[in-house]
Amino acid sequence: MIMIGQLSHLTLQYYWWAIISLLGALLVLLLFVQGGQSFIYELGQNSKDRTLIINALGRKWEFTFTTLVTFGGAFFASFPLFYSTSFGGAYWAWMALLFCFIVQAVSYEFRSKPKNFLGKKTFDAFLFANGILAPVLIGVVVGTFFNGADFSVSNLKVSHWQHPARGLEAVLNFSNVSLGLAVLYLSRILALLYFMNSIDNDHLIVRSKKKLIFNTILFLFFFLFFVVRLLLKDGYAYDPETMKVSMEPFKYFNNLIAMPVVLLLFLVGVLSVLCGILLSLLKDSDRGIWFTGGGTILTVFALLLIAGYNNTCYYPSNFDLQSSLNIVNSSSSRFTLTTMTYVSLAIPFVLAYIWYAWKGINKTKITDQEITGGSEGHIY
Repeated sequence: MIMIGQLSHLTLQYYWWAIISLLGALLVLLLFVQGGQSFIYELGQNSKDRTLIINALGRKWEFTFTTLVTFGGAFFASFPLFYSTSFGGAYWAWMALLFCFIVQAVSYEFRSKPKNFLGKKTFDAFLFANGILAPVLIGVVVGTFFNGADFSVSNLKVSHWQHPARGLEAVLNFSNVSLGLAVLYLSRILALLYFMNSIDNDHLIVRSKKKLIFNTILFLFFFLFFVVRLLLKDGYAYDPETMKVSMEPFKYFNNLIAMPVVLLLFLVGVLSVLCGILLSLLKDSDRGIWFTGGGTILTVFALLLIAGYNNTCYYPSNFDLQSSLNIVNSSSSRFTLTTMTYVSLAIPFVLAYIWYAWKGINKTKITDQEITGGSEGHIY
């Protein structure tokens, strides 16, 4: 405990960027819920199938929502200038994202309620819309960490958004959109692997495997486009002595080379994602979700680390280069970060509880009988 109080401000800033990156990686993994919702009509050929799919996802949707809130709260507390700049300026993008999750929560709560005047079909449509829009919006927003946004920050740390679209202009950058689509198809891949692991229904499993190949091809196309462009583009670097921001050729490629551990995490993550997919296709295994899920965490974690480490601006300004945000000029005070670090010591216990709850929920595969009255559990 004494050691934490002796940590430098810069060390704490690096520590909290790692925490934010880990939470972001976990969020992308848990988007398999959204990916599954996007299959309501593709895999669900009748009302019974759709109810089975929704109940399989309904076991886990709170994990995604809670992680999103935790991610936003941690970002606000550790890097408040980013929060005020992005959430306060690009509010249409964030409001659209939050509205998607509100619609999801309402749909799971009221879909099967007695006297539901909107009907199950309406809430199914809401869940489908959330399944498509939420992953794309998250990917587009994260894309601005690498491609920048239109804002300025005054000497008094007051930010001003410089585009009338208030964040929605991010969809005009195809690199942002490609990341959004990569996240969408990754979430769909994770959902298919989750169905294979958690649903006891032969017809749905067969249809899931058929969809897996097509979605993998689309994911690889958009993911490789984003990564190759990222490694070849100029990046936003700052001088740690003067804090002056400048453009550095091949900045993100240089970051990977300068941080071999992060490069290793990225490569292992990508290989694990592919391993899980191939295991499910070629070996007829239901364990692919564990390889692909773990690989997703490692890959996203590595990408977010290179966005903020090695003197890199994690939120560049395309309007005023010197207004770009980095982990040094946008963080909370040393006292705040130190206090938060003490609290973060509870994180392993929270993760252990989540793992325990996850295993308990998935102890048995969901069956047709569970959604037709043969179980006393909650029906979504």
